[in-house]
Amino acid sequence: MRDPEAPSTVGLIAAALRLRAIGQTGTAYSRDRFDLERFAEVSDLAERLLADVAAVPLAEVRSAFAFEEGYPTPKVDVRGVVFSDDGRLLFVREVSDGRWTLPGGWADTTDTPSEATEREVREEAGLEVRATKLLAVSDRAKHAHAPLPFRVYKLFFRCEGAGVPKPDGHEVDAAAYFAPDDLPPLSGSRVTSGQIARMFAHAADPSLPTDYD
Repeated sequence: MRDPEAPSTVGLIAAALRLRAIGQTGTAYSRDRFDLERFAEVSDLAERLLADVAAVPLAEVRSAFAFEEGYPTPKVDVRGVVFSDDGRLLFVREVSDGRWTLPGGWADTTDTPSEATEREVREEAGLEVRATKLLAVSDRAKHAHAPLPFRVYKLFFRCEGAGVPKPDGHEVDAAAYFAPDDLPPLSGSRVTSGQIARMFAHAADPSLPTDYD
């Protein structure tokens, strides 16, 4: 039986991420060599803790932080929310896990948020769309996703321009529209059933404000 006083996995990951951020910030702004050594050790211990708690290889955690420098900030994931004329929602099936999600992925540093979303829908579903409204900004760590060794903000954009999807065949191998009562198996690391329900709620009532956190 789990000790009720023991910290949760999510809590431990949050603590490790905070320690990793302290180490990275200290490395960026310190000049004393002894302080630099201490902050490097803090970062190392944080990465080891993240690997242990998230049950991922240490090399994978270190790879995720390999190019992180300066003041640490969350990564940005974008998702395109595309509805057909009859109210069904566009999903793509990921090759990596055989499950379905909204078209999207990491935002490129050269894109605006809307451009990143439009690009992802074009690349994965073969559709030319226009992002028209930011429906939600969610902190990935506060939703029912599998843990990651870094913080992620997810941006969900309503997009206009539904049509016949043509999946790229590389990252996704299928694309189709689904009704809310007939959803496919979801790729839980990318999107949750709660998030999908909110997208249908926004479609039913376009006056809803943007969700956040």
